[in-house]
Amino acid sequence: MKFRLKYFIVLVVLASLGSIIYGFSIKDEQLQLANKYIGFGTVGLFLVAMPLFLIKESKGKKVKDYMLTDENIRKMREKKEKRRQDK
Repeated sequence: MKFRLKYFIVLVVLASLGSIIYGFSIKDEQLQLANKYIGFGTVGLFLVAMPLFLIKESKGKKVKDYMLTDENIRKMREKKEKRRQDK
């Protein structure tokens, strides 16, 4: 499953980039169609590929570890003070 999702994400990114590039290449001849290709490419990147990538990469990780809570702030300050003492 992991590898399939990885390849699907790569496929979506390449298709989106191809759509955007194609949209810019035909912009002089067919403006409305070009805008549709550019728009669909952008949607593919930011509303399909990016969330899938984030879901894939964040599996098994605790969101609390990455949030700025009082406990995490204290831990960061302790690490900073320890580094100063080591120098």
